[in-house]
Amino acid sequence: MLPELEQLQQLIASAPQALRCEILATVPHMTEQLPVYALALGNPEPSLPAVVLVGGVHGLERIGTQVVLAYLQTLLQRLPWDKCLQHTLEHCCIYFVPLLNPAGMANGWRANGNCVDLMRNAPVECQEGAAWLVGGQRFSRAIPWHRGRLDKMETESQALANFITRQLFARPFSLVLDCHSGFGRTDRIWFPYAKSARQPISHLAEMYRLRQLFFQTYPHQNYIFEPQSQHYLCHGDLWDYLYDQALAQHTTMLPLTLEMGSWNWVRKNPFQLLSSLGMFHPVKPHRVKRVLRSHLILINFLINASLSYQNWLPLTNRQQLDSAAVRLWYP
Repeated sequence: MLPELEQLQQLIASAPQALRCEILATVPHMTEQLPVYALALGNPEPSLPAVVLVGGVHGLERIGTQVVLAYLQTLLQRLPWDKCLQHTLEHCCIYFVPLLNPAGMANGWRANGNCVDLMRNAPVECQEGAAWLVGGQRFSRAIPWHRGRLDKMETESQALANFITRQLFARPFSLVLDCHSGFGRTDRIWFPYAKSARQPISHLAEMYRLRQLFFQTYPHQNYIFEPQSQHYLCHGDLWDYLYDQALAQHTTMLPLTLEMGSWNWVRKNPFQLLSSLGMFHPVKPHRVKRVLRSHLILINFLINASLSYQNWLPLTNRQQLDSAAVRLWYP
């Protein structure tokens, strides 16, 4: 069995009753059906804020799934004794979708079992000229970054979209962290849009304030916080699509992508280049452990920021924050 799926199912089997579990969909792989799980800890009341942690959208990027599973395991161990965590879970909800693309991960593919890139699969068109091939293509499923059918999203993409719509759109505030790897030497926090380098999101002031809060609270961290469009544009970005859907429902949902800088792992161990997995995963066990603990501060911060959103959301100084954000990200 796929090790990450086995680990997830063992966590579910041994978890306390406080962990709620559902199967969003099943996808075929060889002779079996692999489940896509969603789990929840905390108060499901829709008037409260929420955080969603997602991993395994790209099957090659196993470290994203492992980061989400490691954090879930930490919370389950803290739950019986940690009064701070118990208080947090009374006033918000934390959702986990640790392995969205189990067939792709079992195959060792970036794409899902149908050879479709789930991050190019949403019904969103790039407005200014997507990166060639990398930005999404429908020439051939044999080429990476295939967008899939024009008229229908893949099972995994649709399952995540339905879940986000159902769990977040009725809430006043929510944050999403989707964990990926493979870009550059520095860990980055990306936010929409991927479809446009000229059109900022409507919640630009909120994103700037969140970045400001994070950098002030943890001045020694080493993340780059920026719109994805600063690096490349693409069609079909799932978070562009869901952000626009949330915007239409007049809710504040801020989707973030953690893009872990895998070039550092390759630089320290060039033999990783001999395998496709090595480009996206820290093969050495001690480096895996380092990555699993290095993002705890970020995830804890996002949960606390969501819980306390009313204390930091820009209400009176939006114009000032918007102007500062434009100077920083859209000069």
